[in-house]
Amino acid sequence: MDKQLQFRQAERQDVPLILRFIRELAAYEKMEDQVVADEATLAEWLFERRSAEVCFAMLEGEEVGFALYFHNFSTFLGRAGLYLEDLYVLPQYRGQGIGKAILQHLARLAVDRGCGRMEWWCLDWNAPSIAFYRSLGAQPMDEWTVYRLTGDTLRNLAEEK
Repeated sequence: MDKQLQFRQAERQDVPLILRFIRELAAYEKMEDQVVADEATLAEWLFERRSAEVCFAMLEGEEVGFALYFHNFSTFLGRAGLYLEDLYVLPQYRGQGIGKAILQHLARLAVDRGCGRMEWWCLDWNAPSIAFYRSLGAQPMDEWTVYRLTGDTLRNLAEEK
């Protein structure tokens, strides 16, 4: 990449841009119907509750990619990890090393913060991303299955006596 890539942490005024990146990622993943986030919710959870962080990859002052991440915790390691929830690079900037640079930026952040690991999920059908992650040395966790409670199922369990 000829141009200098820079990173910046998102600020409250970036909420509309964060939501735009989330929606574009959802469209890429064919999951637009699952996006219920809105600007008010993102502002609350990202900037009031500080439950997650967002950084932008910048080229010549323009946001060309983003990552949304937060800390999880490994009881076995006895320390926090960095969990990457979303990484997205605008289509016209793909293939230029920006995705790798974002992961390198997050890896440095994880190391600087003393994290024991960095992890993320990838959709099984996303062969280009899987190949990319494996080229970096990332290992799939084949023995693990993700479980999820949402919506009414989550509420029902919470209300059960």
